[in-house]
Amino acid sequence: MGDERKALRVTRDGAVAEVALCGPGKGNAMGPDLFRELPLVFGELDRDAGVRAVVLRGDGPHFCYGLDLPAMLGSLGPLVTGRPSAGRRAALLDLIHELQGAMEAVAQCRKPVLCAIHGWCIGGGLDLAAACDVRHASADAKFSLREVKVAIVADLGCLQRLPRIIGEGHTRELAFTGRNIDAAEALRIGLVNAVHESPEALQAAVRATAREIADNPPLTVQGAKQVLGWNDRLGVTDGLRLVAQWNSAFLPSDDLLEAFTAFSEKRPPKFTGE
Repeated sequence: MGDERKALRVTRDGAVAEVALCGPGKGNAMGPDLFRELPLVFGELDRDAGVRAVVLRGDGPHFCYGLDLPAMLGSLGPLVTGRPSAGRRAALLDLIHELQGAMEAVAQCRKPVLCAIHGWCIGGGLDLAAACDVRHASADAKFSLREVKVAIVADLGCLQRLPRIIGEGHTRELAFTGRNIDAAEALRIGLVNAVHESPEALQAAVRATAREIADNPPLTVQGAKQVLGWNDRLGVTDGLRLVAQWNSAFLPSDDLLEAFTAFSEKRPPKFTGE
């Protein structure tokens, strides 16, 4: 990993990589550095065969305050102020696509991405969390799909991803009201998988889950993620056809033989991804 990151810090513990939001905006607010670094970091993690699971978390007392408006004014300001023009609208469209691409890099990473959320998770922070595969929170976590409060239609993925996570009704209520919800309500509606007593307990639990995932055969885990992604775009029949094609290509493997051998020898399997 490059060591010139300003908004993200990457560490490794065996097959688990940890990506920490580390500013420079207050509350890890999302500025140009973050949007530039997300595709680079998650592209590297995607290509690194030694990485089998990724933990995404925030440094400091909060996960993410959302968009860093002061930091984004340099690129966003000229496009949303002054006399409207076709050129400005086209440039704004390009910028939105670029920001969406940063979130998509997280969602499209072949390795499972587990999100550990503590403190505030607002606006773009919720877009980022929704792009992950698994979300856990600490009891102090608070969430808000806040864009409606600042006259913006959320455009970085929440309106597309949240309906399949929490359902249409809950998504519409959050999007229309912009209200805050706490960790208990987030758990009730299925936004998070689990709530932990403290940020420290949260980190320990998410890291343990990441290690549990990393102990499984990596291509099988990645296959499950791809099939689940196909399910979002396809009907049952096409999804079944595609998973059959995946398994016909990847089921015969050294890891499958190791699973059978370990079972017969009554020992834990050691998967290599071959």
